[in-house]
Amino acid sequence: MKQLRSTIIQTGLDAMSLTGAHRLLRPMFGGVGLILMLHRICPATGADFQPNRHLEITPDFLRIALEHLRVQGIDIVTMDEACRRLCGRDFSRRFACFTFDDGYRDNRDYALPVMREFGAPLMVYVASDFAQGTGRLWWVALERVVAKVTAIEIKIGREQAHIDASTTQHKQAAFAQIHDWLRRLPTDHDVQDEVSALARRYGIDDSAIVRELCLSWDELKTFASDPLVTIGAHTVSHCNLAHESPEVANQQMRLSRERIEATLGRKVRHFAYPYGDKSAAAGREFAMATSLGFDTAVTTRPGMLFAEHADHLTALPRISLNGNYQTGRFLPVLTSGAATAMWNGFRRIDAA
Repeated sequence: MKQLRSTIIQTGLDAMSLTGAHRLLRPMFGGVGLILMLHRICPATGADFQPNRHLEITPDFLRIALEHLRVQGIDIVTMDEACRRLCGRDFSRRFACFTFDDGYRDNRDYALPVMREFGAPLMVYVASDFAQGTGRLWWVALERVVAKVTAIEIKIGREQAHIDASTTQHKQAAFAQIHDWLRRLPTDHDVQDEVSALARRYGIDDSAIVRELCLSWDELKTFASDPLVTIGAHTVSHCNLAHESPEVANQQMRLSRERIEATLGRKVRHFAYPYGDKSAAAGREFAMATSLGFDTAVTTRPGMLFAEHADHLTALPRISLNGNYQTGRFLPVLTSGAATAMWNGFRRIDAA
């Protein structure tokens, strides 16, 4: 299903790019700005099996994206400035924000040097358990398990499953099957328990991955001192807030901000919902972010920013710079708003 979706998206982007249809739609659906969503920035590995590749782009592609925005005359601004322009109805120039989720070390090592070339600010949303070194990047652990083995024995629900992982194609299918099952579990504790058990069974230390890949508190202090960097909150454990009780969800959002503020000694005004789609963030979570006093909160729902988003600052959409579509010819389509307009049924606001 994921492969089919990826193929459909690529076909649509190809069609718009080749026909130039996005240029006709840009005046109506380009909006006043956009928020770009990124995760990891790292050199390409060339590995055949990379199920999390959509979360990675290369430094070169980041540079291409920045050059494209500059050529288009789009201002690259902080989330504070984006909020100011939305609330002040200052739309004399289109603007873009670069946001990075989770707090990966490669944001410092590879993204920041490229952003410095352009004097471009970046927002990094940090899950505080990741900075603490106690969190679990379960999607990375799952990838490493599947990459290592030729078959997986796992109990899915009440059924014991034997899943073939002998070829790259079988590994892709195995990862997708287990990933989809995990996302349907009641809470993130259940997800982490299942992945940790699977990792132990096949000799993967899932507890070490976060320390390998994410910035520690000490590293974040130095990183956050750069004038281009702003740190936002991303919950404590990177949990699906919609799966949690109101009390736990509130605590996840509030404590993540408090821990970052206490460590960095500065206010945290912006938030990103983990996973961020409709199954992870909706009306309850949007209202909670507002009540907790966040200036903005971003989803993973695709969309451009319009003037009307001034009334929905804790339900902001983003445009994914997806590692599966790293080609400069797709950037004019993505920044035109044409692709997301079609995806959203030509609705400007999706904040329910």
